[in-house]
Amino acid sequence: MRVGTSSTPVARDVRATSAARQGDLADLGIDPDDLPDGLVVADENGRVICFNAAAARITATPAADALGRPLEWALPLEDLEGRRWWQLTDPYGGLAIRVGQPERNLLLPGAREILVSARYVRTEPTGPVRRVVVSLRDTEARRRTERSHAELIATVAHELRSPLTSVKGFTATLLAKWERFTDDQKKLMLETVDADANRVTRLIAELLDISRIDSGRLEVRRQPVDMGAAVGRHIQAYVAAGQPADRFMLRIEQPLPALWADPDKIDQVLSNLLENAVRHGEGTVTIDVTPTASPREGEDTGTSVTVSDEGSGIPEESMNRVFTRFWRGSKRGGTGLGLYIVKGIVEAHGGTITVGRAPGGGAEFRFTLPVAAPAYLA
Repeated sequence: MRVGTSSTPVARDVRATSAARQGDLADLGIDPDDLPDGLVVADENGRVICFNAAAARITATPAADALGRPLEWALPLEDLEGRRWWQLTDPYGGLAIRVGQPERNLLLPGAREILVSARYVRTEPTGPVRRVVVSLRDTEARRRTERSHAELIATVAHELRSPLTSVKGFTATLLAKWERFTDDQKKLMLETVDADANRVTRLIAELLDISRIDSGRLEVRRQPVDMGAAVGRHIQAYVAAGQPADRFMLRIEQPLPALWADPDKIDQVLSNLLENAVRHGEGTVTIDVTPTASPREGEDTGTSVTVSDEGSGIPEESMNRVFTRFWRGSKRGGTGLGLYIVKGIVEAHGGTITVGRAPGGGAEFRFTLPVAAPAYLA
């Protein structure tokens, strides 16, 4: 249990000395308050001499109250079984060969969970502890990451279950009753198997892209790219698949700067944006390819592509979530990973991408790429 803050001259002198010592750390060129994680340092007597702003935020204890106090008062930690942490670990009186405590989950009063690690500083390898340095981290960021991973696993399991069930069912049926089906029936079932296999392949490709984007390992192999021709090929593919030609309007402002980019990944971006406009939008799908200011310093020009439709558009409150994982808008379908991957690809090229409302009332996606240079000169 904490005691009330003492205001005796001795206590005030201890806190003043501790504050001075915390100021000494800043003299080394490191301001503890600038650190993103909580930092608590106790001296050879176990009294707190540094309690930075992040530690005060995480523990909800003002630094002025913690400085000069015993470490176990400033950080009344318990393990997940309810045992007092400092009594259990005994940093000052325990084994002289110990150098600290690895990061683990501990509890503050009120059962608030935090991540704590400690380092024991000795002037000699087995000498007395001169400093105990404690790092504190909030668990919320880790919980968000864990939730995101859990959602990804659940989504993948759901998306894989349907096509694999279909593939297994049709192949088992064909193997068991091949002679009973007509050629047209066999063809229909095999086409379904092929489509479901393609769906699984696309999902695996998306997962690999996400893994590379999240780890910063997405490779960009730059080659000359004619953006106008690339958009034209996608439009022709939609027309060949049955979309009316007059649903698309392609406007290219010349002259466009020479563009070095990864053609396969640019096709992936265009495919996703155009598919969204065709599937979820209405009316004419307009694609504008224009020269624009480069998003990267040191370059004057870049290339901008704007894809817009005349549908209902994206609600204003959803604009800031469009490029996050699993965003699907009001209409279900797909994995909700496409626009997250699109943003990762554009940013891997050094570009930017935005979403807004089109003049016709629908959604408008605009991405801008720098001119850049060939891969062998990058």
